Amino acid sequence: MDILNETFFDNSIRNWGISIAIIIVSFLVLKILKSFIYKRIKKIAQKTSTDLDDFIADIFLHIRIFFLFALSIYFGSLILTLPQTVSTVIGKLVIISLLIQGGIWGLGIITFFLEKYKKQKLQDDAAALTTFSALEFISRIILWTFVLLLVLDNLGFNITTLVAGLGIGGIAVALALQKILGDLFASLSIVLDKPFVIGDFIIIDKHLGTVEHIGLKTTRIRSLSGEQLVFTNTDLLESRIRNFKRMFERRVVFTIGVTYQTPHDKLAKIPQIIKETIESKDLVRFDRSHFKEYGDFSLNFETVYWVKSPDYSVYMDIQQAINLELYAKFEAEGIEFAYPTQTLFIAKESNPNDSPGEKN
Repeated sequence: MDILNETFFDNSIRNWGISIAIIIVSFLVLKILKSFIYKRIKKIAQKTSTDLDDFIADIFLHIRIFFLFALSIYFGSLILTLPQTVSTVIGKLVIISLLIQGGIWGLGIITFFLEKYKKQKLQDDAAALTTFSALEFISRIILWTFVLLLVLDNLGFNITTLVAGLGIGGIAVALALQKILGDLFASLSIVLDKPFVIGDFIIIDKHLGTVEHIGLKTTRIRSLSGEQLVFTNTDLLESRIRNFKRMFERRVVFTIGVTYQTPHDKLAKIPQIIKETIESKDLVRFDRSHFKEYGDFSLNFETVYWVKSPDYSVYMDIQQAINLELYAKFEAEGIEFAYPTQTLFIAKESNPNDSPGEKN
């Protein structure tokens, strides 16, 4: 057994064997302990209505193998006499694995609270989905940037100089990716200012449709004809957007024209006939009706009323009922609707040889 006492890298072979055994046993014990605690908490979580115990169970579930292995190596190294450099490397290995594991736990915490809050908000606010997607994306970037800086600091890098260098490099990258970053910030503007949300019916210039998706770079709209329209977020914010989903009432202006042969007394009745017709309908508020102008071929009456519903189908049903009833009432009154006509007056030229009193 003298071979066990032989020295190898300042440690006996016996100590090396014990160290390896500690590493293996520690790894197996930690892995079994992780699985046991997770199953116990998960079993308890199934009997409760709170989400907190499910979250704690997920914390144990997301303990990574590399973290357990790094801890096992650290435990095994305690029995050995190692050079200062090796001890430092092992210590940094454990710290770095702990930082990465902490990043994974932090990501789980962010996801847990955002998902919990999202469930509460989605019922009342369709824009919450976009908001939380953007917040989760930004939170991931901030978290892993922080973890990366801590890892680099433990590896001996001067992060003060690095951060300054990243600032200069960030300016160059920002200039190169100006369009993409513009769309990203435009997305955040849409999320925070909410000019529209998913499900809104909007009109952008000559395009119209229902908002289906608001992403970090583009927004997708389903048009009335069925195809999907894709806009960059920057283009959207630079356009004039008409949001019909937020319209509480619809203002309606329409004009009708009657013939010039209509008698004065019947002309005077027309505004009252239109008013009575509109006020007899549900979900409307009459505003005014006036003899507006002398047209090219008609006497024009302009009428304004409000539909107490933003639904386009409701508006069309009401307008159709008004048109039909006005047609019947005008027919009963003998009032004729005008249509484009022209009257030609032909004057016969006189013969200069005719005497003043002579007629042809």
